[in-house]
Amino acid sequence: MDNLEDKPTDKPAEKKVTEAAKSAPFKTTVSDEVIATKWYKQSKFKIIVPIILLVCIAAYFARNVILGTPIDVQYATTGELTQTVVASGRILTPQRISIAAETIGRVAGIPVIEGQAVKHGQLLIQLNDADERANVANANAALLQANAKLRQLREVVLPSANQWLSQANSNVVQLRKQLARTAELKQKGFISQAQLDTAKRDFDVANSQANAARLQVQTNQASGSDLALANAAIAQVSASLQLAQVKLQENAILAPADGTLISRDVEVGDIVQPSKELMVLAANGKTQIAVLLDEKNIAKISLNQPALASADAFADQRFNAVVSYINPGIDATRGSVEIKLLVDNPPAYLRQDMTVSVDIITAHRANTLMIPSATLHDASSNAPWVMVVRNKHTVRQSVKLGLRGDNKVEVLEGLKTGEALLLANIGTIKPNQRVLINKNKPPK
Repeated sequence: MDNLEDKPTDKPAEKKVTEAAKSAPFKTTVSDEVIATKWYKQSKFKIIVPIILLVCIAAYFARNVILGTPIDVQYATTGELTQTVVASGRILTPQRISIAAETIGRVAGIPVIEGQAVKHGQLLIQLNDADERANVANANAALLQANAKLRQLREVVLPSANQWLSQANSNVVQLRKQLARTAELKQKGFISQAQLDTAKRDFDVANSQANAARLQVQTNQASGSDLALANAAIAQVSASLQLAQVKLQENAILAPADGTLISRDVEVGDIVQPSKELMVLAANGKTQIAVLLDEKNIAKISLNQPALASADAFADQRFNAVVSYINPGIDATRGSVEIKLLVDNPPAYLRQDMTVSVDIITAHRANTLMIPSATLHDASSNAPWVMVVRNKHTVRQSVKLGLRGDNKVEVLEGLKTGEALLLANIGTIKPNQRVLINKNKPPK
């Protein structure tokens, strides 16, 4: 019993001692554990975070290996393709006419201006022509005089000669009869020899006068010499008049054809010399375009090929042209060949020497496989190729090319419609590399 009673007493005491004994060590132990726990957590965080960062970095750099390098692509499509040769040229008219004077003179008037459209025979430059007009007037007067002389021969001299001949013939007949009677009387002895001689002399004189009258008539007839001299005088005076008129016309410089004056280098009062260019006339006609084309394009050009042209000053307005001439020679210094294009319906704004751009259509395909020119490698070589995406990997693919358009190229062999192609300027992508095509729908 005593023991039973003592135990409760002892237990509280023991408990107090124990609690007292443990109170101080308990505090020390708890602090160490807390510190250790905190250190462990911090150390674990410091280890895990770098690992996670390393994993993320590795995953970032490995994404292209796992998923593929993201790329933008172009696609092979089917459609219409037109091959053109582009060149620059200048507008020219079929003929340029240099206007010059044929004689020395002072400019009296210029009734036209530069850029004006003129008609054939229209006065362009008038020189002082007072002397030439006086010469024409003198020649006209001389011609009138010569014609009057011819008229006088026909109307006065020839009729007078005919009358004189008739009278002379009558005298000859009368004196012939008188001579016959005188000879008969002389034979019978009624008159002397002197009277017979007088009768013979009178007959001879009358006969001579008749011959003279006959010659006068003949010389004044159409085949006669006087009339021939009169006609020659008329011809001579007419030639003088024609020469004077030519000299007069030389002072009036006229337009030799319909056209437009494109330049002028003369003013009123100038003294002009023969053959010096005073104006330039662009004669009307079919407008042409002269183009110097690189000789490497000769094989593509042929006659009657259509073309579209536009003047640099009116770039938004295009007009049709046709290849009409190919120079058979090559300009060795430039490595070019001259071609000309005919413009059937030129716009009104075209001017001589105006700069134009020309797209000559050399070929056309209605339904063909084509790719963007920007995807083509070694385009000018004998072995062009493209980088095509197949099964998520890049493949270097050789292609056989056909027509070449402005920004499209025809592919005859090596590709199919819809295949994805890399742009040629992407140098970081190599063949057999895994790629990831960015989301852009291929054309239908």
